[in-house]
Amino acid sequence: MHQHYTVHFAKGALPPRIAAERCYLDPELGHRKGRDILTEDDVYCSCLAKTLCHVPVPVTVGFYAPFGCRLHMMLDKITALMQQEAAQREAEELERVQWRPRPVRGWAFPKLLWYLVFLQPIITEVHLRRKNVKFLFIRFSAWQYAGTDKLWAGLVTTLCEGIRHQYGALPFSVYSVLGTKAATTLGFHQREWQCRHRVCLALLALLAVLSLGVGLLYLSVGARSLSHRATNSSLLRVFGGAATTLSGSGLLMAVYSVGKHLFVSQRKKIERLVSREKFGSQLGFMCEVKKEVELLTDFLCFLEIYQRRRLRVVLEVTGLDTCYPERVVGVLNAINTLLSDSHAPFIFILVVDPSILAACLESAGSMKGTADNGYLFLNRTVTLPFSVPIMGRRTKLQFLHDAVQSRDDLLYREMTRKLWPPGGAGAGAGGGEGAQLLEVQTQAGGERAQSHIDAEAARRIREALFCLHDERDCLYEYVPDNVVSMRRIVNTVPITVRLLQQQQGDFGGPSPRQAVAWVVLANQWPCRLSWALQCLEDRQQAGGAPEARARLWDVFCDHSRELHTMTKPLKNVLDLDGDPELFERFLGADFPFTVAEAQSLLRCTVNLDHSIRRRMSLIRAVSTLKPPSPPKSPARDTPHTPNGANHAPGAARAGHPAGHAPVHASEAHHPRDWAQGGKPRPMA
Repeated sequence: MHQHYTVHFAKGALPPRIAAERCYLDPELGHRKGRDILTEDDVYCSCLAKTLCHVPVPVTVGFYAPFGCRLHMMLDKITALMQQEAAQREAEELERVQWRPRPVRGWAFPKLLWYLVFLQPIITEVHLRRKNVKFLFIRFSAWQYAGTDKLWAGLVTTLCEGIRHQYGALPFSVYSVLGTKAATTLGFHQREWQCRHRVCLALLALLAVLSLGVGLLYLSVGARSLSHRATNSSLLRVFGGAATTLSGSGLLMAVYSVGKHLFVSQRKKIERLVSREKFGSQLGFMCEVKKEVELLTDFLCFLEIYQRRRLRVVLEVTGLDTCYPERVVGVLNAINTLLSDSHAPFIFILVVDPSILAACLESAGSMKGTADNGYLFLNRTVTLPFSVPIMGRRTKLQFLHDAVQSRDDLLYREMTRKLWPPGGAGAGAGGGEGAQLLEVQTQAGGERAQSHIDAEAARRIREALFCLHDERDCLYEYVPDNVVSMRRIVNTVPITVRLLQQQQGDFGGPSPRQAVAWVVLANQWPCRLSWALQCLEDRQQAGGAPEARARLWDVFCDHSRELHTMTKPLKNVLDLDGDPELFERFLGADFPFTVAEAQSLLRCTVNLDHSIRRRMSLIRAVSTLKPPSPPKSPARDTPHTPNGANHAPGAARAGHPAGHAPVHASEAHHPRDWAQGGKPRPMA
């Protein structure tokens, strides 16, 4: 039987190999225990999930990684961690306000319809202060729509269909016909609903006219039976029929509109527009799509106030780097259309290989002049870059452990993992109360340790963000004037600080100011920073690594001439960098990062595209290749006598006539002292 236990290292007791990893270890790879973090991927996913729970929406996350690099597994981890964080915040909000979220299914469904028809939501300060959130995860695989010419339409229809499936077709149909947009109030108000007087009066008027018409028809029938004059009976019948027809037609039109939206979804409506010939030349086509998206956004805002929680729609876009360039452009344009509403509760996770996507944008004919540099276009679209790091040691061991198992074993383990008791498979009846007590104490200790880490990380995040706008600090001078770049920096700082907190703990390491400065450095000069890091890595692999106290700026200066020779193959990447003089002042004077600090911060860097370094590595490797020199002919190496006769090799080595000694023989008698600049050292 496997035993489940957790090994915690006290301060100063970590072995040298584990000192930089600071993560809890479990003896059985692949099994999570409590809230312990097992692998490096868990650390990165946890930090990104916590950031996405607090980041302002709408936001586009660039989930950058090479093609086929464990992306779906990391997305599943992020999804589970975000749901776990949402459940925790839900419990905290319930303790604070004692208000349970309203359900939307079961017996509460008629109440939802009542609110949809007769009440208008109001966005109050109480609603804006709510911390509980619910995430709606929708995954869009572009590969499934790769055969269609309108890939972007598949993205929009998948989003609409996902929300419709989550809350049902009838509520959204009723809101499409009878719903109203949420109102805003000035000042502090706790009232979140107001009666829709026009709807109530219109309904009462229709019911009154319908009742009058039915009454007149009844009177006409009664007068006819009592043998009154036919004229009075006909008038009553005419007025009663007219009143009944008008009121009944109004009610039937409302029911018909709801039924139409019920059976003809937004997906079918957009597909019908797309299937028309020459739809691109139709006036206001994208405006119609934008109206459908705005209606969807207003419906989500209504549900937020009704359920007393914030809603976030997480759309995970995968497989985009397997499509044709023109279709990739269409998807990015669709994302920009969905994000054009500043209040849209959308979180887009763009899972791509940035090098492939940049090449697609540059080769697309419709993007000429707009995306001549694909990396710049990505920077304008992505507001939170997250580059998946290289696979860590524990992650690799876990993958290898899973790979050696057969398919049946993997499926069996996935099914039985949820059925195991919290104490693990090895905790049976023999453990007794002592084992249960030990486990309760271990879990409590783990929760206290994690809460301490979260509190310390929050403090460091506030300190790091304060350095950005502190006028006494020079860091704000390096932040660009572009608002999108500002958001990228602000969104990246919490992830970087949390990763530092997880890796370093309370054992020192870079300060929050250094962390935010490193984020600015990677955002402003990705090419030059990648070059310095790649040269540093190559020197370490060659065995000539500089000292840990050496400055990163000195490493860059030593290889700047080589970078100058590669300006043509790296032109698009060099265009990403800012002012070179500011880069020199940044690394040379204001923030002189050392080699040791750079290596420590590199493990926590998520806003630096790793494909740039891979490209530089390939270019350097190719430039060092030299064609093999052709073999020399023996006739050229053997000195000639004045009459043209060749000397034997032995005679040449023995006599060495003046002026005719071979070059290699001269070097044999005068070995070069390479430590003294390559000058010949005389023999003793």
